[in-house]
Amino acid sequence: MLRIGLTGGIGCGKSTVAELFARHGVPVIDSDRIAREVVEPGEPALRDIIDAFGSDMLQADGHLDRAALRELVFHDAAARERLNAIVHPRVRDAIEKRLHGFDAPYGIVVVPLLIEAGMTDLIDRVLVVDCDRDTQLARIETRDGMDRELAEAIIATQAGRETRLQHADDVIDNSGRVDALATRVAELDGYYRQLARGV
Repeated sequence: MLRIGLTGGIGCGKSTVAELFARHGVPVIDSDRIAREVVEPGEPALRDIIDAFGSDMLQADGHLDRAALRELVFHDAAARERLNAIVHPRVRDAIEKRLHGFDAPYGIVVVPLLIEAGMTDLIDRVLVVDCDRDTQLARIETRDGMDRELAEAIIATQAGRETRLQHADDVIDNSGRVDALATRVAELDGYYRQLARGV
């Protein structure tokens, strides 16, 4: 099975693109969803996070306080590395297990930090969803209600646009309309199915 790693900066439209591929019957693994699952109450990763950063990172109901943790790690590189060391290996293991369960010509693995987390060895091709920085910031502020300073801090922790594009086998420009996006996904779906016949 051909494994496509879908990546891109925050606000570039990875979720929309993944949804469009899913409409073509393509199985999708979402690493963000897995990252949420591995820190659910009772999971070892949550205990490790509390040990590392304190019980202030817990909500009253015992769930992870994502907003508090995000605020901490995006302003502290050492804390971010510590968190990644707890979460990334568990996410990677879960992705590998789910890939083995796929029965399709190709599958999409959505990994925002595909390059930064060193997970490119899990996939066969890198698909980058790209847009310009102003569009990216506007989408983050509108979608998440996030202030510009935090949005820029998050962007700064991710691989730069040029770096992502250097790693790309395929690119989707998501600076325009959604109908153009759907057309491009349909083109790539046909292309990946063709490629998969030779894998």
